[in-house]
Amino acid sequence: MTKKSARALSLAAVAVAVALVAPVATHAQEMNPRAWQPSGVLSLSAQASTDVPEDVIHITMFYEEEAKDPGSLTAHLNQRADAALSQAKGVAGVTARTGAFAVYPSTDRDGKISAWRGRTEIVLESHDFPAASKLAGQIGNQMQVGNVDFSLSPEAQRAAEQKLTSEAIRSFRARADEAAKAFGYSAYSIRDVNVGSGRNVQPMPRMMAMQAAPAMSSASAPISVEGGKATVTVTVNGSVQMK
Repeated sequence: MTKKSARALSLAAVAVAVALVAPVATHAQEMNPRAWQPSGVLSLSAQASTDVPEDVIHITMFYEEEAKDPGSLTAHLNQRADAALSQAKGVAGVTARTGAFAVYPSTDRDGKISAWRGRTEIVLESHDFPAASKLAGQIGNQMQVGNVDFSLSPEAQRAAEQKLTSEAIRSFRARADEAAKAFGYSAYSIRDVNVGSGRNVQPMPRMMAMQAAPAMSSASAPISVEGGKATVTVTVNGSVQMK
């Protein structure tokens, strides 16, 4: 074998070895991408949050009755709910809708149906707490207050998130800068980043509203209400290349 042939054979062997190693390396990278990441990659997160007053009130009004047959009971429950809804439609800034409705039998000791019981509900919703409270008191001669709850409107949540997003991003960049310097690097560049948001309602007793329920016998007496707060949070997650 000549020297030229031997050299050509050696180069061919090297080429085959590289061809065999490359798929193995690619497969290893697919199985464990972190093992092939460049050095100096830092993963971190930052967040900003604020407490926002719940700006929507939900008042559930209900009426219960017992009758001998389900047909007349259903008709009477519907009449009571329709009257309350008609009264609510005349109040600006307050929306009213039907809630839960149920008719079920009541049995005696022998398991026979002795009567029928029914319950109907309407729900008042508004950004205007005093108006909704006053309306609930006016409907008190027809229905009772079953529950008072509060929520954060989508508009209020979006407004809070817009303010928090810039704050969370500044916090992320500040943390990245501090970490890079702490590790002995002078700068960094952002590799990937994700911005997310959420909210958490702070539990608050509704005793003021529930204690006022028996007072519905006196028409036009508004109920006492007080909303809670929801914590809105914006989180920034990502990784940076320190350099």
